[in-house]
Amino acid sequence: MREATPQYRIIFNWDGAPLDYDEHPQSTERLMEQVYGPLEGTQVDAMFWSIGSHEAEWPSEVHERLGDGEGRVYKSMRAMRHSENVRSMFERGENPFQAMVERGHELGMDVYVSMRMNDNHFYGTRPEDFKRLNRGTKFRQDHPEWLLDVDDVPEQRGIGSWNMANPEVKEHKLSYIREACLQADWDGVELDWQRHPFHVPENYGYRLRYALTDLQRAVRRMADEIAEQRGRPFYVAARVATTLESCRNIGYDVERWVEEDLADIIIGAGGSGTDPGFEAGEFKALTEGTNVRLYGGFDSIYRQKAERLLSHDEWRDAWLRGVATGYYDQGVDGIYTFNWFPGKEPWRGLLTTLGSPNTLAGRNKLYTALHRSPTYLEGISPNAVNDRIYGQTAVVLYRSITQDGPTIDVPVFDDVEAQAEDIDAIRLMIEFEHWAPDDEVEVSLDGAMLGDPEIRDAAALSGDPTEVSENKWLVWDLTPAQAAKGSHAAKVVLVNRDSRIGVPLIVNSVDVYITYRD
Repeated sequence: MREATPQYRIIFNWDGAPLDYDEHPQSTERLMEQVYGPLEGTQVDAMFWSIGSHEAEWPSEVHERLGDGEGRVYKSMRAMRHSENVRSMFERGENPFQAMVERGHELGMDVYVSMRMNDNHFYGTRPEDFKRLNRGTKFRQDHPEWLLDVDDVPEQRGIGSWNMANPEVKEHKLSYIREACLQADWDGVELDWQRHPFHVPENYGYRLRYALTDLQRAVRRMADEIAEQRGRPFYVAARVATTLESCRNIGYDVERWVEEDLADIIIGAGGSGTDPGFEAGEFKALTEGTNVRLYGGFDSIYRQKAERLLSHDEWRDAWLRGVATGYYDQGVDGIYTFNWFPGKEPWRGLLTTLGSPNTLAGRNKLYTALHRSPTYLEGISPNAVNDRIYGQTAVVLYRSITQDGPTIDVPVFDDVEAQAEDIDAIRLMIEFEHWAPDDEVEVSLDGAMLGDPEIRDAAALSGDPTEVSENKWLVWDLTPAQAAKGSHAAKVVLVNRDSRIGVPLIVNSVDVYITYRD
């Protein structure tokens, strides 16, 4: 059995953005400040650096270098800064990637190179159009037959992705990964299969899972060679989907990867957005008795448009604390973050608490039903097929002939009965879209009817009396016994729909919000 990786409390994935944060020329010292300043003094024990996935960000004699395809004439200042900053460092005789490793080690962090297996920011470009539009690398332009097209993928976002069934694609990808792994004395490599999870034609993922395993196995062998040459481990991490069903649909044979020891770290994560539906318990059953570490992945927070009874920061922190608590309860080793950009969002409070159940205890939590209507890039949803497959909300309320309605499960992982003296309040909060004055619903929790709720309007919290929301929240105070640790079933039955409203009543959110005394 291979040596297990250290147990990281939090793994932080940087997507390379700090190269954009300073005007050219950026110094290596300044880059280290941008990368590690937000992480120092937190629970981050490992930093994964995304080194790109198309052009080489290092001097390469095999792969196109970043910026060469455009003749080093860029379409934006951001692109110019990113490309020219890293090129200038190498031209000055500096190696920013080795500097990252050394600085990370000084701070007690392991440092991995992260490889996006398919990074599709081409937004629906057809394979035959890459050359005409001068998009992507020359290798991509010259081989449209190796790319997924409209008949291959269910969503526009997947068009133009590499078809990993082709051996030429895998050989090209492996060569790129090998070069990247040799640019510094990294502690390991991450294969980020989930950045954009389109790798083979639709409905062929399960049948072609051997093709993705082929590349996963080849990288493991390469990592073993590196480990043998330097006399210490070179770890392999794999970021996959949040359910085994989704993994099979996409083509990730996680069971075989664990059986063959093809990864030291498995990360369950959404495709371009946080999917809190990670079935950590099922993954833990696979990794139990092995040295494979398991991490629950958080991505960007895209569902921010809802008018809540909490501020965005309060909601985000309480929600992620609740999700992380649930992951730990199911046996994960730690938390993984992706596309968190310190400075744009105040993440430090989470980076100092999410890494342990002990630091999460006694903090406000929001437990919510799994929501399935992610929005991204003006309505293009890159994850509607394989993310949140058991999403319970949003759900339309229809009149039932047997006085029934949707039953929505909300898990609670705080032992509120044991901590009752420390709790300030427990509230069940249900958001209804298009709530009208004459609407009437009956709500039960675990089979017991609830009394009359408080009806609240999020707009009223703004202090502007002219604002009235389209939605309303129905709120009930719960006892610790009603919100005991475990899964709770909330049933909503439509009794009457206001006849003046021509659109249906929708249950958008079902939340249990626990607040603790200071």
